[in-house]
Amino acid sequence: MTRVDFYILNDTSPQARDLFACRVVEKAYRLGHGVYLHTTNAQQAKRLDQLLWTFKQNSFVPHAIEGDSPAPNPPVLIGHATHPGDTQPAQQRQVLVNLAAEVPLFFSSFERVAEIIDQSKENKVSGRTRYRFYRDRGYRLENHQIG
Repeated sequence: MTRVDFYILNDTSPQARDLFACRVVEKAYRLGHGVYLHTTNAQQAKRLDQLLWTFKQNSFVPHAIEGDSPAPNPPVLIGHATHPGDTQPAQQRQVLVNLAAEVPLFFSSFERVAEIIDQSKENKVSGRTRYRFYRDRGYRLENHQIG
């Protein structure tokens, strides 16, 4: 069964959540896991694409935006919710980092899901909704307070 980790950030800056997502993606990649970074829209996907190149000096996380890559199976794929019935990534991966406000329908095909919650009111409210969704369905939940 999928394990779901909630990372609760104390930071309120808009970029804190994206930066932390890059850290999670990098760690999963270095551990040899395939990662799908699920964003809200194409603009956020492009922002994360750029940030993965620059968030940390001397870091290299090979990645691509879904549909844009000439490589057949990059280790990290960035996608976004195109509609409420969003489709599962074509390539199987172990880790889903969800930055969208809703739980993607395909989340249970991953071994682990990372949900990153910052202190913005909107994100806290949607995070609580996602937490209840997973909890009510019996998924194993872990909470991590990030200072």
